[in-house]
Amino acid sequence: MGISSDLKVLYHLAVKPVRGKSHAERLESFYGGQAEAYDDFRKRLLQGREEMYGKLELPPEGVWVDMGGGTGSNLEYRGDDIPKMKSVYVVDLAGSLLKVCDERIKARGWDGVAKTVEADATKFTPEEGAADVVTFSYSLTMIPDWFAAIDNALRILKPGGLIGVVDFYVSRKYPQEGRAQHGWFNRNFWPVWFSSDNVHPSADHLPYLQRQFDSVQLEERRAKVPYLPLVRTPYYYFIGRKPA
Repeated sequence: MGISSDLKVLYHLAVKPVRGKSHAERLESFYGGQAEAYDDFRKRLLQGREEMYGKLELPPEGVWVDMGGGTGSNLEYRGDDIPKMKSVYVVDLAGSLLKVCDERIKARGWDGVAKTVEADATKFTPEEGAADVVTFSYSLTMIPDWFAAIDNALRILKPGGLIGVVDFYVSRKYPQEGRAQHGWFNRNFWPVWFSSDNVHPSADHLPYLQRQFDSVQLEERRAKVPYLPLVRTPYYYFIGRKPA
């Protein structure tokens, strides 16, 4: 991967119109032409993933659902644990990304455990009926009905199960005590910056997650943006536990 791959991704991020009547069609319009170059560029842009996934408890013979998991690159962070699990589901509406994920699963020998599912994160239920872990990696901001996605994660999680979320965000004007507070520019600039790609950083994601789950860990940080050395975009990662 190099500058040509980056240019392809940047074209889709900044220039190519996103078209489609349904959410699935818009996702495919956005990702279809950049699926193979997706992981390398996003590795530099989407910070906090390795740390969040590394801190999750993945029980042996457990069920893990990665919502909006795309190419399956998130699985690499826990590759040694996957063969010990009962099932790992990578759920996404972008078929072109799931094809890359299928190739990754086969190449890593995870065929007997991991599988891709083209489905809606607001409705998906694993075959086992419940999950031990549900994760969202920079996907919650791309789900129009994100309330329903979090509610669905709460529904399918076993009591005591874990949710892990890492994503862009902006703070509320007056956040909860002890939480990061972003100034006027950041609260207004980032939602506009990302909206052309149907990415919607929200001030309400974290408060809603903390209302639904018992907090295990929360980190609020800023990430560099490739080719924009002076720019730092706010992101967080949250690990929560479903009340027993």
